[in-house]
Amino acid sequence: MVRPYALTGGRTKPGPSNVRFDLIALVVVDDDPPGGAEESLLGPEHRSLLALCRAETQSVAELAADADLPVGVVRVLLGDLLEAGFVRVSRPVPPAQLPDERILREVIDGLRAL
Repeated sequence: MVRPYALTGGRTKPGPSNVRFDLIALVVVDDDPPGGAEESLLGPEHRSLLALCRAETQSVAELAADADLPVGVVRVLLGDLLEAGFVRVSRPVPPAQLPDERILREVIDGLRAL
């Protein structure tokens, strides 16, 4: 068993940009990384995450579960992959504002009138 801090080199935040990966953010492999980055130079955990993402687009939470790694470790590893250009992350859409209570009451009143 390898300790999580060994997998991340003791880091707890993903990369110098300190990107925060939401649990429901979707991760997609970029098959043409910029700068000719070599996948063979990556560690086994990085390659494992790439393989999981190649099989299908997955959320950060799904990657952590499928790779059997803590979410914090997956976030750090994804930060490495993002900075090297191996993956793209589609951040979740912020929740829409709730409709005004007045509008909801009018809808309810309209339904009752039917």
